[in-house]
Amino acid sequence: MPRFSIIVPSHGVAGRLDQALDSVLAQSFGDFELIPVCDAAGSPAAGVAAGHAEQDSRVAPVHAPPSEGLAGARNAGVRAATGTYLLFLDGDDVLVPGALAALDARLAETGPVDVLPCEHERVPWWEGEPTRPAAPLLEHAPGGAFAPARAPRLTGVGLPAWSAAWRRAFVAEHELAFPPGWFTDVGWCGRALLRAERVAVSRRVLVRHRARRQGDRLRLPGAHHHDLLDQTERVLDEASGLGLPAERSGPLFEQLFAAVLKTAAHPRRLPSGRREFFRRASALYRGHRPAGFRPPGGSLGVQHRLLAAGSYEAFAALRDTRRAAGRAAGALPRPRGLRTRLHYGLQLRRPLDPDLAVYCAYWGRGYACNPAAIHAKARELAPHIRGVFLVEADQAHTVPDGVEYAVLGSHRAWELLARATYLVNNANFAEGVVKRPGSVHLQTQHGTPLKTMGVDQSTYPVVAAATGSFTKLLGRVDRWDFNLSSNPHSTRVWERAFPGSYEHLEYGYPRNDVYVTAGADDVARIRAELGVPEGARAVLYAPTHRDHHTGFEPGLDLEAFCEAAGEDVVVLLRAHYFYDRGGRGRSGRIIDVTAHRSSEDVCLAADALVTDYSSIMFDYANLDRPIVVYADDWEVYRETRGVCFDLTAAPPGRVARTPGELARVFRDGSYADDEAAALRAAFRERFCPFDDGRAAERVVRRVLLGEPPDALPPVIPLAERVPAPAAATLVRS
Repeated sequence: MPRFSIIVPSHGVAGRLDQALDSVLAQSFGDFELIPVCDAAGSPAAGVAAGHAEQDSRVAPVHAPPSEGLAGARNAGVRAATGTYLLFLDGDDVLVPGALAALDARLAETGPVDVLPCEHERVPWWEGEPTRPAAPLLEHAPGGAFAPARAPRLTGVGLPAWSAAWRRAFVAEHELAFPPGWFTDVGWCGRALLRAERVAVSRRVLVRHRARRQGDRLRLPGAHHHDLLDQTERVLDEASGLGLPAERSGPLFEQLFAAVLKTAAHPRRLPSGRREFFRRASALYRGHRPAGFRPPGGSLGVQHRLLAAGSYEAFAALRDTRRAAGRAAGALPRPRGLRTRLHYGLQLRRPLDPDLAVYCAYWGRGYACNPAAIHAKARELAPHIRGVFLVEADQAHTVPDGVEYAVLGSHRAWELLARATYLVNNANFAEGVVKRPGSVHLQTQHGTPLKTMGVDQSTYPVVAAATGSFTKLLGRVDRWDFNLSSNPHSTRVWERAFPGSYEHLEYGYPRNDVYVTAGADDVARIRAELGVPEGARAVLYAPTHRDHHTGFEPGLDLEAFCEAAGEDVVVLLRAHYFYDRGGRGRSGRIIDVTAHRSSEDVCLAADALVTDYSSIMFDYANLDRPIVVYADDWEVYRETRGVCFDLTAAPPGRVARTPGELARVFRDGSYADDEAAALRAAFRERFCPFDDGRAAERVVRRVLLGEPPDALPPVIPLAERVPAPAAATLVRS
């Protein structure tokens, strides 16, 4: 029997789950079992948990349906547990180093106890000093083990379930379970402390609670706040049934109603039903008020008296007066330029156009990427929606005939941004764009992340300096309603790198649809347009941007590579779009396609891909054609840019570290042999699960037409897809 069973619910926190599990597995005290509770076998969190289980036999994942909520997940973990003591850890928090050793030592001092509350550290999500919210609850507790009557203010109310150790036999004896609904910690902790006979506390920090940028889910607006009254009633009923003495019932009553009054006095938490909440709370107050109970002093005492009297109008007036005293009006963001600001401000006063969608890609670099693919599909499936593409003035020529466009920064563009119901971008709209109520912002992204993104860049000085203000970045994130993801890995990274309240759409990338829908004639046409000689092996060389370089450096002598790789090899050079200067040309066997408008066309034309760390590899993998990673400076890139995973440990094909190695794998054919194919197959399984040719359709139906998720086209399994054929004859898996 392990000393501790550590139960980790994981719903909605896949992006941070690996850090939570790692914090447990890194503990110096190793006598434990770790029980991640996942939604289902195919969920993103289940993949993280399964990976840890493969590495450590102490990890034993279990499943609980999302419909059962946090309570159901924890109860499933309790049923699977075999340890002497139960510990709970939210999937986005961590155990502090040495926590289990300190907890074991404390239990050795006190002997067996039913409950051992501990301190925890609340860490602001970005800036600010950590705090210890449980310290006031524990500071007056006796030093050793004690009966709860000796510490009557230690009621469990306000104590998170993950800030204590719970003896499993005690939980089983009293058939304790987390009650359904929200605020389940109130019901669990309050009832457990009522039943406990022997308690001790630890003033050592057990858990580092990492606050969410979006805020505590229990403090967000919604009808779920009525569940607080359900949990309060459960605890009060149990206390009444146990005949709790006044010295214990008074503090319990006061702490429960402090939470109730905090909610009642916070109108934004209850968008509707405030009067009903107050009336029910008032009935509970009068029905369970202990004999001789004296309300606290000050404003809180006034609220107690108004609740006892059922005086909702007086309570609401007091609440509104206090809020008005501290209210400050925020200025609405506006674009630069007085005339533009005035024009945009006037347009914001007009109603939204329900049939207007505005698209933009790469900060106006043209008609491209996911926004272009969504726009094209919307013209087919939602012709009633007028779609307008925003481009820079010098990119207007990239817009196909028949596609309406506007120039970024013009009065017309600002008018469209003010009135559009749907706004679609693969980067971000300008700082001054206002998120209007009723508008729908879709962030499509433009690649699968290998390098660090968003706030994860903050610890890499070179990148952080180039990124600018993270506060402004997150202000733009706050406009997102939907965020598109091409694989579970991306979903986890976006969740951590761009913390926000948007909904993830795991639909695949619309721009990648063509890799399944294109045919041999399309490939032949594109190769001819690019000037690829008939019968040649076209190798796409697509190096990524280096933050520590000031300009484009190819990193490879391409002419020498062609000579060494084979006489039939030509190279399609596509530099990062940062270095697109509009030029295009050919030098010997090198065809510069950097300025070609469509990276999808370039990929279709290529028989193989050579890249370093560019996200193009994830898109190209959908074609199931050979990929070679040229990692000549991997260590430098990893340290200066930061990465999400070790590419060299799980590559999409052969890895070359020198020009000689790169030329050799093409010369001897090993770039396309069985071993390379096996690596590519594993890579595709991980990173191409949704790109089945119907991603754009799913996006249009869900976002523009408002169809429910269960009505969307299901994803075609990877094994059943037929990628666009390559032009050259290759050794294929």
